[in-house]
Amino acid sequence: MKFMKLGSRPDTFYTAEAVRSVSSEVSSDLIVQVKGSRYLLHKFPLLSKCLRLQRICSESPESSQHQIVQLPDFPGGIEAFELCAKFCYGITITLSAFNIVSTRCAAEYLQMTEDVEKGNLIYKLEVFFNSCILHGWKDSIVTLQSTKAFPLWSEDLGITSRCIEAIASRILTHPSKVTLSHSYSRRGRDDVSCNGAESQRHKPAAKGWWAEDIAELGIDLYWRTMIAIKSGGKVPSNLIGEALQIYASRWLPKISRDGSISNKAASDSDSESTGEVTSKHRLLLESIVSLLPAERGAVSCSFLCKLLKAANILNASSSSKMELARRVGVQLEEARVSDLLIPSLSYTNDTLYDVDIVMTILEQFMLQGQSPPTTPPRAKGEFERRRRSRSAENVDFEFQESRRSSSASHGSKLRVAKLVDGYLQEIARDMNLPLSKVITIAESVPEFARLDHDDLYRAIDIYLKAHPDLNKSERKRLCRILDCKKLSVEACMHAAQNELLPLRVVVQVLFFEQARAATSGGHVTELPNNIKALLAAHNVDPSRPPAPLSTTASIPAEDQWSVSGLKSPKSKLSTLRMKLAEDDDIDENDLNPEGIGRSSRLKALCTLPTRPKRMFSKLWSINRSGSEKS
Repeated sequence: MKFMKLGSRPDTFYTAEAVRSVSSEVSSDLIVQVKGSRYLLHKFPLLSKCLRLQRICSESPESSQHQIVQLPDFPGGIEAFELCAKFCYGITITLSAFNIVSTRCAAEYLQMTEDVEKGNLIYKLEVFFNSCILHGWKDSIVTLQSTKAFPLWSEDLGITSRCIEAIASRILTHPSKVTLSHSYSRRGRDDVSCNGAESQRHKPAAKGWWAEDIAELGIDLYWRTMIAIKSGGKVPSNLIGEALQIYASRWLPKISRDGSISNKAASDSDSESTGEVTSKHRLLLESIVSLLPAERGAVSCSFLCKLLKAANILNASSSSKMELARRVGVQLEEARVSDLLIPSLSYTNDTLYDVDIVMTILEQFMLQGQSPPTTPPRAKGEFERRRRSRSAENVDFEFQESRRSSSASHGSKLRVAKLVDGYLQEIARDMNLPLSKVITIAESVPEFARLDHDDLYRAIDIYLKAHPDLNKSERKRLCRILDCKKLSVEACMHAAQNELLPLRVVVQVLFFEQARAATSGGHVTELPNNIKALLAAHNVDPSRPPAPLSTTASIPAEDQWSVSGLKSPKSKLSTLRMKLAEDDDIDENDLNPEGIGRSSRLKALCTLPTRPKRMFSKLWSINRSGSEKS
């Protein structure tokens, strides 16, 4: 870190009875009061360099011995004033990145300009700032951090903007041309020679070496610095995303499940209330969201979901939540089930997880490949002002363009279908989860994307167990999303004795199971004509083996399928007889006047004979006769 020494005289300031004085043969004639501290000084050395003190002394009447000057609003406090006073006396002072901002503001307040005396303090500070501070990486960052204590003065003097431009320009420079002096050099200091030249020549600098260094900045300064870096157009979007992830992990608090902020985050400022801390974190989060690159894949889907969880807990703006939901939707195939388990802390929603935001994410995923409008429609009279730079103002347009150019592939839809089914299994345990939302989420995935319905059946079974109060109509609505043709043998065996399923579903399951068993076992050479017609109507190939049971999702022990005792034909028929005796679930309300079913999922049931018990007993007798012949 660079420093500058001014003056040559030794320090003669001393404290006596809470008053700072300077040793001199000449008696003091000026008393200066700065923020509660009193200085007993001399007029000549101070007034010869400080225009403000000249004016104050000329306007105020002189006392018999000492003239009193009060400076209550002095920037930088007593430390900065003492540096300026020592400069006036010619006493040696040391300036560095840690105190140059406060000293520069103090010199400006005292008007220590060239008009008063050539080579005055302001001139020397500007030379040191421009020639040394702005050319050092660490010096620029430390100086920029110190401007936080004097925001208005630093802005008026151009210190903040010049530091930001210097930092951004060095980041935009090729790494090999940058002399590092902060954390990157700290990481490699043990292997660097005294002059550092030889080691750095053989060790290329990392592309994202700057991310950890600028992560020490406050959110306002960091936001402006990142805007300057992005506007340069030379840093890849993935490095911008990596820097944002480092900053978020550095400053975003660890939030517990009930929405409370960790003690470490709350103790950063003891004088601030929890509401003030939450408000700061909310601003930080929204600023990070506004800095996210528009390019797909610039940040991971997992990181976007973490931001979305934090946005829910911190009650961020709806625009920030929608922005994150859209970005997650574009990369949804990369997500895991745990990423979508977003806590819901809304007072209007009693569900454990925020299901509505996941429905929005799925909608955005399915919109890929379509042509959305370049600008969203705005309601009349609604205007929203957001703090954005010229590069950030076009983020919505860039995002729409990137989404238009990308289309969800067939493979990504298959992965999302498995993701949705796993998500349904997790949220199905929530007793407050409405049935309509379960159906909406399940139907948001295209039908072709589910190669099998085993995971979907697991979710339905879990939901039925967690909601035993569902009536017959609601259970039928839920099971309409299930395609019995796509159930594996194990799933069919479990569904055949599931007491929670509507009778209509059990009939379908048993029918397809018997038909499949008859063909796959090789005991029946030819199926009856009515079964052939039914299989053909549903595009089922009797020669193709059933899809294997999916075991990708981890299911608790109480939700595992038990198939004990199902190998006996009596258990299947007894279950069917019991359900038929309990309730004739095939009512006329589900059929139109022509006798054709409303839903395609019920076609198999509608083509069955009017007496299902007789038909299944006939099927079972055919199966038994075939086995006896063999």
